Order: sequence, then structure tokens, then C-alpha cells
Amino acid sequence: MKTKLCFITILVIFIASVSAQNKIEYITETDIPYYSTNEMKADAYMNSMCVVDLYYPTNIKNFPTIVWFHGGGLTGGNREIPEYLKDKGVAIVGVEYRLSPNVKGADCIKDAAAATSWAFKNIENYGGNTSLIFVSGMSAGGYLAYMVGLDQRYLAAHNIDANQIAGLIPFSGHAITHFTIRKEMGIPGEQPIIDAMAPLYHVRADAPPMLIITGDRELELLGRYEENAYMMRMMKIVGHKQVRIYEMDGCNHVQMMYPAFPLLYREVKAITKSLLEKQ
Repeated sequence: MKTKLCFITILVIFIASVSAQNKIEYITETDIPYYSTNEMKADAYMNSMCVVDLYYPTNIKNFPTIVWFHGGGLTGGNREIPEYLKDKGVAIVGVEYRLSPNVKGADCIKDAAAATSWAFKNIENYGGNTSLIFVSGMSAGGYLAYMVGLDQRYLAAHNIDANQIAGLIPFSGHAITHFTIRKEMGIPGEQPIIDAMAPLYHVRADAPPMLIITGDRELELLGRYEENAYMMRMMKIVGHKQVRIYEMDGCNHVQMMYPAFPLLYREVKAITKSLLEKQ
């Protein structure tokens, strides 16, 4: 009996040791600027706002990266590293961006593109894989994810092809022109428009894979489910092969974020597996 107990004890210690050796370790670096030093110096507001926090694994390589834009209607909110996405073997870029009315909505998109470009140009220095960069965000952040991935002009300004994005995963983002941008134009929030500032304006067959997630259509903000459903339909009509929509039944605009994170992570894992198998 003593011999058997001793063997079991040694086995438990061995398993614990192996587990500890395989444990992924993480670090967070904060306040990393994503514009050049000269650009940042020229504008105090840009200097304070145009930064990212980077959460990444330190003892593995070739990991995927999620660029995450916070919500807040383009007028509020702060950069964040979503708790659910931690300890999952991925890097997270939590983006701060300038806000209306200090800047126009177009500047918010430019900031989002600059931050995404920073990820493409720098993540390899931390051990990440540039072919595994995903863009996501909540509400206004979902709108920014859409615009960065669909309107190719914004990333092209940084010599990045938007089609290099591994996947777009907007959470309850505007597919029409954002209501804050409509307000800048003197258009009421209840009057939808689709112009060049609308993700729907830029539907195209060759866009990155898209997983669209919204809250319950009866509990969401004005028409938010319907405009995203129309986005999904129009993407299919133009020939896009990898677009789906999930409606989080029983969840309002805020609540939908929590069941959406597991869907985001599952999508990142699935696309990562597929892309790595092709490399």
C-alpha cells in the first residue's frame, strides 16, 4: 500500500510539473503609440488618445492577435482588454482612439486603421503571426471594425491590404452610417442613410471572413439587428463565401457582448487552424 501511495504521489507531482512547464505566460504593455513620434508631438489630443495596450503570450510563438475597439458611440469609452479573451493563447490589442466632438467620425476610423496597421507592422516582434490578425469591437467598435475591414482606403494609407485581415467579427456595430456621423451632418438618429461612411456601402466579395453578432432584434438599438442582417444578405449576394450572423436571443445591446465573446474566440480558433494548415 505504501509503495502504491508513493507511486501515485510521484505521478501527481510529475503531472503538475509538466503542466507548469506548459503553462502559457502573459504580459501587458501599456500606452504604446500607434502613430509616428512626429505626428503625435504635433497634436496633444492625439498624443494622449492614440495608444494601445497589448496583452500577449511570452513563451509561445505564432499566436493569433485580436484588435479590439471599445464601444461608446464614438463619443465615449476607453480602451480595454476583455477579460474573457485573456489566458486563451491569443494576443489582444486594446485600442484607444480620438472621440467626437473633438474630432470627426472619419478621424475615429483613421485612428482605428492606424492601430490595426500597428498590429500588422509590429506583432511579429512579440512572437505573433501577421496572417492571424483579427479585427473586432463592440457597438461603435464594431462599426470601426467594419469600416477598417471593408473600406480598403483606410488601411491602404498605411500600405496594408485590408484583405490581409484574418477575420472581421463586429459586435452589434452599425452597418449603416453611424448615428454620431449622421449627427455631424445634421441628420437625426432615426433617419438611416447609407453613404461612403457606411459599411454597407463597401460590400465586396473579396472581403475578409465575417462573423456578425448582434443582440435580440426586439431588444437591440434602433434596427441594429436588421441592418446587420441586410449586411449579411448583401455580402452573400455579391459573392462573399464566408459570412454569418448570430442573434443573441434574449440579450439587449449591452448584454449581447457576454455570450458573443465565446463565439469570437471559437471563430478565431477555427480560422487560425485552417490558415495554419495551409501554410
